[in-house]
Amino acid sequence: MPRQIFQLKMSLAGVRPAVWRRVLVPAGYTLDRLHRVVQHAMGWRDCHLHSFEIDAVQYGDPDPDGELALHDELDVRLDAVLGKGSRFSYTYDFGDWWEHDLVVEDALTADPDERYPVCLGGERACPPEGVGGPLGYQALLVALADEDNPVGPVDPRHATLRDWAGSTFDPSRFDPDQTTTLLRRFS
Repeated sequence: MPRQIFQLKMSLAGVRPAVWRRVLVPAGYTLDRLHRVVQHAMGWRDCHLHSFEIDAVQYGDPDPDGELALHDELDVRLDAVLGKGSRFSYTYDFGDWWEHDLVVEDALTADPDERYPVCLGGERACPPEGVGGPLGYQALLVALADEDNPVGPVDPRHATLRDWAGSTFDPSRFDPDQTTTLLRRFS
């Protein structure tokens, strides 16, 4: 039987303009591998806790102290809990609370000449780690826009935010080919 591939769209909730990715992943991946796909596709650095919620059930890396009631993501294959049209969420960094909306847009037969996972497209750079969640990211976007203000900064704190983000951060930048390379190397 040919391998099944899921086409997933992941969108960062509460962020405007939208930050999203569309990827192809083997349906036989475990949720643990999907976690790595989300991390690399979105541009996170995997330095915080995470969880999935599928049909009101929480999955993730089980907490040895039992404070978080999570089913082990290593034990769950995508095709066992998801199908075409399934919607679920992924939360990363319980402090900043980055929630991702995911949908299985399609279920396809694997192309024998293709390597998976693949990033088909997306828009905008991932917010920097530690920016303070969607509200902090919005403040950063305002600060970056203020940089081009011909009359000077509206708020003197904007320069501090811009310096913190670094001169190389471009919120409009996204490269699906570079993302595919990362996905194949680390997922």
